[in-house]
Amino acid sequence: MDKLISIDLGHGITCIDSQHVRTGLASCYLIEQNGHAAFIDVGTNHTTPLLIELLKKKNIPLEKVDYVIPTHVHLDHAGGAGSLMQQLPKAKLIIHPRGARHMIDPSRLQAGATAVYGEEEFSKQYGSLVAIDEQRVQQANDGDIIDFQGRSLEFIHTPGHAKHHFCIVDKTSNGVFTGDTFGVVYPELTANEQPFIFPPTTPVDFDPGDWHASIDKIMATGCDRVYLAHFSMIQQLAPLADTLRQRISLFAELCQKHPNNAALHQVISDYCIDQVSANGSLLSKQEITEVLSLDLGILVQGLLVWLEKNQ
Repeated sequence: MDKLISIDLGHGITCIDSQHVRTGLASCYLIEQNGHAAFIDVGTNHTTPLLIELLKKKNIPLEKVDYVIPTHVHLDHAGGAGSLMQQLPKAKLIIHPRGARHMIDPSRLQAGATAVYGEEEFSKQYGSLVAIDEQRVQQANDGDIIDFQGRSLEFIHTPGHAKHHFCIVDKTSNGVFTGDTFGVVYPELTANEQPFIFPPTTPVDFDPGDWHASIDKIMATGCDRVYLAHFSMIQQLAPLADTLRQRISLFAELCQKHPNNAALHQVISDYCIDQVSANGSLLSKQEITEVLSLDLGILVQGLLVWLEKNQ
């Protein structure tokens, strides 16, 4: 694991690069409030030492971490939750009701991911998932609010990317921690202050209608920034929300027109390259493809799973 990479975003919020696979791919967040801390999204087991290092750097005792809050149980967000909780004696894990059982007993998560990646690659990327004591797990229903040292954090259920996904509304920063619901924006693909945003249509829960409703729900909070898992904070949300809605619908339409893995991969890859280039990016087609290489295959897989389920 490389050195800690973090940035202060104001309002007591720090963005940490989880360094999952590469730098600039996945974010975790630390919120500080009255000498206490909470983590939102925690990366993998390999990220845990970085999060502990940040606490030490900020002189925050381990027992002053009140909450660990994965936005959903996909392993780039929650894979390190168990190993992190082992080091935080007072922390509660807050999770969507649909995800709680996978944090208490992660064996099915690990078996499913191992079947996809193979044992060696799974171990390399994620390590071994650690179970969390059921007594330390708190389920957050839609609309629930917790008082984090006088700071209100509201949970809103946001399916579309995953049925076990929620977002966290933080009125102190006037921001929402959106996990994957408000799409992916990689800094390398931003050109002329025009971010390239796209929906990560990961298997197996992609649902265009639900996702549109979840974007509406985020926008209805009136917040002026979102904290993305991929990657960091963005503002000027209205045009990005419109573009994200359009691309959710477009990707679903392209899947229906090209219900074949190779053909769909090619057409979505070409579309993304063209859109990034149209924003004025100076990256070559090969460089754009490299930035998106980890996303395109799984994005296409999720679309085809959705199509098969709905035929």
